[in-house]
Amino acid sequence: MTARSAYHLLAKPAGAACNLGCRYCFFLSKENLYPAGERALMPDDVQEAHIRQLMESSFGPEIEVAWQGGEPMLRGLDFFRRSVALAEHYRPPGARVLHTIQTNGALIDDEWARFFKANNYLVGVSVDGPRDLHDAYRVDKQGRGSFDDVIRGWKALQRREVDANILCTIHAANEAHPLEVYRFFRDEMKARYIQLIPVVERATPETIALANRGWGGLRGSDRPLYTQTGSLVTDRSVKAGRFGQFLIAIFDEWVKRDVGRVFVVTFDVALGSWLGQHNSCIVSPTCGASLVMEHNGDVYSCDHYVEPDHRLGNVRETPLGALALSEKQRRFGDAKYETLPQYCRQCPVLFACYGECPRNRFVSTPDGEGGLNYLCEGYKAFFLHVDKPMRAMADLVRKGRYADEIMATAKAKASGGGAKA
Repeated sequence: MTARSAYHLLAKPAGAACNLGCRYCFFLSKENLYPAGERALMPDDVQEAHIRQLMESSFGPEIEVAWQGGEPMLRGLDFFRRSVALAEHYRPPGARVLHTIQTNGALIDDEWARFFKANNYLVGVSVDGPRDLHDAYRVDKQGRGSFDDVIRGWKALQRREVDANILCTIHAANEAHPLEVYRFFRDEMKARYIQLIPVVERATPETIALANRGWGGLRGSDRPLYTQTGSLVTDRSVKAGRFGQFLIAIFDEWVKRDVGRVFVVTFDVALGSWLGQHNSCIVSPTCGASLVMEHNGDVYSCDHYVEPDHRLGNVRETPLGALALSEKQRRFGDAKYETLPQYCRQCPVLFACYGECPRNRFVSTPDGEGGLNYLCEGYKAFFLHVDKPMRAMADLVRKGRYADEIMATAKAKASGGGAKA
């Protein structure tokens, strides 16, 4: 009998290969996991095994076929056409398939946009803000900014009315410009769904100088395999306090005018925490339900832990459902809570954070215990700042009302008036 599990899988049809050379993209180094010169393109048999096993083992009425990279579009349009056909062929009766892809957007043209629209794809596009902020680190192999190509791709999606969202990384170049970034997405790109991801690149004393050169600017043997080790961070990494200020500035504008109109994942996930829900692995007590598969069928515990110690197996040898339910993966997920420092366990906003992602837990608590999250200062400031409006929105939702009613209160307070009863 096939094992069924509520898990999510990101598949990388072109491995770490990418048409860009973004400075902070440590995933480019994952090419070192495989023999030099090997083409990082998913073979047909792995593609079919992946989709068949995903359909057989997934739990629930909706099954997501999710692609990421590197740059997944390098695998070619025919690959994705075949993926849609395979998903339909193996789809369990009554189940709905959701196709998603995360891309840098530079390769999107009208043909791709038509395909995405015809097959109801959700397309995530990586943009770091206006041109100067985006081009600071998101560059091509020659070091030239990618902004024009990305915006061209975004406009192709808009013309075809493709369901698309923005993934923005927060780093040293844009951390001081939260409202400029947010308003650019909202007002100029007309984005209505935004993800904000902090850039934290770990390094050791031995690797920090090389890492600061930028992963996209390194080649071959000069680019070592990135692993989640070391207590130093690169110059590009967002500073913890600035990260919190970035979120607070955007939240204060969002809560006054954009609730229910612009969806910021960090805020939606936080509201879930105030409702007693855990809608993202990074704020859940445990994790382990978000796996990743490389181009050759190798499955790893998490997209942030694609490294030898966290390889679970290969779909050519072991079914996805069994890998998701394996003892090794269970231990990986349970460790998220078990390794929390006492400082975190006594924190008033533990319920909203649970230490965030283990990949960022490499600094010490005020009393010297290891395992504190590098971003703790920022997250704690943000969660304490939003506590009152989050409580109000959670109360509205529990009463069967809409969270956007909070905007009337926020506007009244901003103007110095009282809230209406």
